[in-house]
Amino acid sequence: MIVSRAPVRFSLGGGGTDLLSYAREHGGFLVAAAIDKFVFVSVARRFYENIRLAYSKLEMVDSIDQIEHRIFREALRYSGLERALELHSFADVPANSGLGSSSTFTVALLNALHAFKREYLSTEQLAQAACHIEIDVLKEPIGKQDQYIAAYGGITAFTFNKDGSVDTERLPVKDDTVDELEANLLIFYSGVERSASSVLTEQGKAIQENKNDAVERMHRIKALGYETRQLLLDGKIDRYGELLHEHWTNKRKLASKMSDPAIDEHYEAALKAGAIGGKLMGAGGGGFFMFYVRPTERRRVSEALINRGLRPLRFRFDFDGARILANFHRS
Repeated sequence: MIVSRAPVRFSLGGGGTDLLSYAREHGGFLVAAAIDKFVFVSVARRFYENIRLAYSKLEMVDSIDQIEHRIFREALRYSGLERALELHSFADVPANSGLGSSSTFTVALLNALHAFKREYLSTEQLAQAACHIEIDVLKEPIGKQDQYIAAYGGITAFTFNKDGSVDTERLPVKDDTVDELEANLLIFYSGVERSASSVLTEQGKAIQENKNDAVERMHRIKALGYETRQLLLDGKIDRYGELLHEHWTNKRKLASKMSDPAIDEHYEAALKAGAIGGKLMGAGGGGFFMFYVRPTERRRVSEALINRGLRPLRFRFDFDGARILANFHRS
């Protein structure tokens, strides 16, 4: 049996500029951070010749073509494993919540399948393979941030080149800056799960048509990514809250489903209680909020959001990336 895990992520600055609709024309840049919330996958040899999958549903099939779960199906096809398999997955956070869990699952699954075959994939190859399955095969309207940060981990800057290649830079952020950032970020779950595809499809169309100055907004979001990188390297992160607010101000105008009245009310309540800035992570429309809060205001903001029914998420940054936790494969 193989047990694999990969971390989900926070997009710290420049998020969304990895989308193909923008990056292939203008190039993208962002800073992402992996956190200690994981997607786990196990793969084991099954005595019978069929395939058993256990996730939020249970599937028992005789061939790959019968698999309902699209990523399981295409990852197995990609790996060349076709029979006598038992696969399980579970996660520390809910799906469709803005933390990149679908792509994280793809990374963890591919890592497990290749380990099961006694094959080694480099971190870059693992990220590329996950992108290939989700973007090229399944035609998801997503970018490459989630696959790359799940594979690499850490606090990492990514440059998404027009030719489709990705440059990776693990940022040498000082320990005290990491500690301060962990202490000053509040993460709250809105309770709303949503599919990112519809929001991202609308956002991609807006960029292509430059609706409501979408391209200029994306240029500004990319500039915020570069500024985030410098703030982290300099250790001067108090301005980060202002960057979050500006990011959200630009992002929420890129698609009609990015926000709604309830989300806006949660956001305004946090600002009124003392948050400097914040945003919804991922495509928007629900999932997790990130707020930057000075220590003196932390309790007040937390109480305001809890009173509105939001649920806090404790976290630390993860610097390991995708890993094989256990390998009991014998034959």
